Amino acid sequence: MSAELCEATRRKIENTIRGLTVDAVEAAGIGHLGAPLGLARPVFQLWDQHLRFDPGEPGWPLRDRFVLSAGHASMLLYALLHLFGYGLALDEIENFRQLGSRTPGHPEFGETPGVEVTTGPLGQGFGNAVGMALAGQAVRARFPGGGGPGDHCIYAVASDGDLMEGVCYESASLAGHLGLGNLIVLYDDNRITIDGPTAQCFGEDVPKRFAAQGWHVQCADGEDVPELDAALRAARAEAARPSLIALRTEIGRTSPWAGQARAHGGPLGEELAAQTRRNLELPESRRFFVAEEVREYLAERIRAKAAERAERDARLADWQRAQPESAQGWQAACARSVPGDFAAQLCDAATGSDATRKHSGAVLQRIAAAAPGLLIGGSADLAGSNNTTLSASGFIAAGDFAGANIHFGVREHAMAAITNGMALDGSLLPFAGTFMVFSDYMRPALRLAALMKLRAAFVFTHDSIFVGEDGPTHQPVEHLDALRAIPGLAVFRPADGVETAMAWAFIVQRAEGPVALSLTRQKVPAFERKAPFAPEDVWRGGYLLRDTGARADVVLLASGSETPLCCRAAEALGESGVAARVVSVPCLELLEAQEPGYLESLLPPGVPAVAVEAARGESFRRLVGREGLIYGMKGFGASAPWTDLAAHFGFTPEALTQAVLEHLGR
Repeated sequence: MSAELCEATRRKIENTIRGLTVDAVEAAGIGHLGAPLGLARPVFQLWDQHLRFDPGEPGWPLRDRFVLSAGHASMLLYALLHLFGYGLALDEIENFRQLGSRTPGHPEFGETPGVEVTTGPLGQGFGNAVGMALAGQAVRARFPGGGGPGDHCIYAVASDGDLMEGVCYESASLAGHLGLGNLIVLYDDNRITIDGPTAQCFGEDVPKRFAAQGWHVQCADGEDVPELDAALRAARAEAARPSLIALRTEIGRTSPWAGQARAHGGPLGEELAAQTRRNLELPESRRFFVAEEVREYLAERIRAKAAERAERDARLADWQRAQPESAQGWQAACARSVPGDFAAQLCDAATGSDATRKHSGAVLQRIAAAAPGLLIGGSADLAGSNNTTLSASGFIAAGDFAGANIHFGVREHAMAAITNGMALDGSLLPFAGTFMVFSDYMRPALRLAALMKLRAAFVFTHDSIFVGEDGPTHQPVEHLDALRAIPGLAVFRPADGVETAMAWAFIVQRAEGPVALSLTRQKVPAFERKAPFAPEDVWRGGYLLRDTGARADVVLLASGSETPLCCRAAEALGESGVAARVVSVPCLELLEAQEPGYLESLLPPGVPAVAVEAARGESFRRLVGREGLIYGMKGFGASAPWTDLAAHFGFTPEALTQAVLEHLGR
């Protein structure tokens, strides 16, 4: 502890955090003040004496990460970022929750320097922290040598609400199983939720629960600094288990609502806010007040943090000189460096007729060979079906993080949140796999991945009613439309090996956000494409696969396994005197982003369009228009061999041809 920090100065800093919170919430007329008032002391102590960071370089790779999983306590974080010199000006706090400010209601990654992750949906930040810790362990094992990357800790603050969410149970279970000793969670045990005392709905013994999941558990009084310091030091020293510090705190501390459920959210109102400022010994006539004594102490601490960074960077430079191969591997992974013929290599790995899930598996092996050290990921207990195992790499296990494969177990919720956390680390390219129907379990994390523009891949196999015998519980129908409805999530549904390979090439080389792959269980034929096609055309989201040689009477659009169906129907339509062109649409989002001229070259104005998908297919409505035909599923599937389902639901060349002719009035 710094000798300069006497108890009086400490109290002034903590009360400054509380005062900024009260004033910001009062100015906005809305916000959450209870948790920041209760956590001001323990979280300031964490930042001041334990957290490794440099405000001058928020993205410093050797920094510790701070995850405010209880994202509603955003003013706690904003106050700390302002006081510790992250460039978050006081007027930003004065404009808390206002349009265009860098202080939104919940912290948003990429919007505010020092915010490591977008939080708010409870439990997700906890899962992200597990992913960050796992990535740190993997980086340290993959690029070894003392002083190198990955030697940092993840600190997270979690609330009762976080711990009640199912994603937290799943994430904590895997973290304990793997022994993520670089993860430290501070549990804000204030025993209050929005609706009242936690005793109304949450009676479990949290320390025993985490101990049963393999965690190192301590309890501490959130106001007892020596006790807190001892717990934090013991947690950082524990290398074999993640740590939980259950902090007994008081929600709304120093306010008239202290210890009450209504303290969760504000504002207090003018009279009670004034009373709280008096309790905090802050000037009643000034809002957003920071005393000079507070700024002087923190300026010294900022300099000390920068000096610690310089020392760590010197050790990193020594590591780079001593371990040049590891250093180059780490830098290549961070930069997503790949050979110049990378896309061609991937296409060579996915030839012939096969299920696109198997093409994807072959492509993953080629990526692992061409860009060693880049990939990390696995499946929610479906690796053999998802084809997501990297055969040349081992599996991550407790105490052994050198592999690239992860057994996520049957934990789809946590898998997605952990994958996001690994992406946030920034060193590796994470991927996660399961059946497409279970993307519903992952949707909250997928939405956050898109919101944060994370570079992560989500592999969804068994992508249509052609799952077959498992029946409608396992046959996705609405899921493609649901995924395509998420802004910023690119959904690739490739039709063959070339499209599958180019989808993965896009993920590695071009993606600026998350990508979902929708892959078949059943075999699909390989297409013979004619010039002027180039594999990079797949990155336009759609391209002309079969032309008519003259003006088209109809345009058939399809994705995935329905693309060869459209080609066969086009041949049959030609025999009936109808000129049908086929447009393959592997990624609807990328196609819709193309210039109007390109779209019109594929879909000439005035030419009827028919979209074919063995799902709801309504996301194609934007292309075919109100007068176009969506040839898809009207309800759920059924349990039968996939060929029987194709005949039953009309996904045959004969049925499709007849439907198109009727639509055209022929």
